[in-house]
Amino acid sequence: MIIFDDGFRTRLLELFTWRRDVRRFRPDPLPPGTLERLIHIACLSPSVGLSQPWRFVIVDDPARRRAIAEVFEACNAEALSSHPRALGDRYAKLKLAGVKEAPAQLTVFADRGTGVGHGLGRRTIPEMIEYSVVTAVHTMWLAARAEGIGFGWVSILDPARMAEILDVPPDWHLIGHLCLGYPEAETKIPELERAEWENRKLPSKAIIRR
Repeated sequence: MIIFDDGFRTRLLELFTWRRDVRRFRPDPLPPGTLERLIHIACLSPSVGLSQPWRFVIVDDPARRRAIAEVFEACNAEALSSHPRALGDRYAKLKLAGVKEAPAQLTVFADRGTGVGHGLGRRTIPEMIEYSVVTAVHTMWLAARAEGIGFGWVSILDPARMAEILDVPPDWHLIGHLCLGYPEAETKIPELERAEWENRKLPSKAIIRR
């Protein structure tokens, strides 16, 4: 039996605390094989029925990256127009993606059509396929942060256009586009909190008893 001591638990809490959604990256490339190694760690995550439904598309092609940046800009402009003017002005100042700056990028999908796992655990909550992939993304996020690698999860995207740009099977459901690289600055305060868009709530506000 492996015993994790108090020192390990303290450092693990520091990792959780310093895990941030990074949007501002230095241009320095990641060492060769970094993405593949982080994906390997992500695949250690639990999944419903051991379905392992995560699918990772490493996006190296400059034309595809430009197309993804255009999708983000279009979706972001639409989101901006949906806000009242006062809130829209604040929204326009937010840094919401690093798709033009991040040296490493990959898109993550959930394979809804996978037969692996024989459907176990999905009859009443079929979304468990997507939840399993989200767990893998978070595992990768923590592993990247432990190596000083910044990680940004972009969701302001059109799933249909992303599937078209990346030419993936129709059963693959978009989870997000991930931007990775070395951050311009280190902070444990979320960028949206620093921009006064929102404040972190106390954990007690998320708990009820029955």
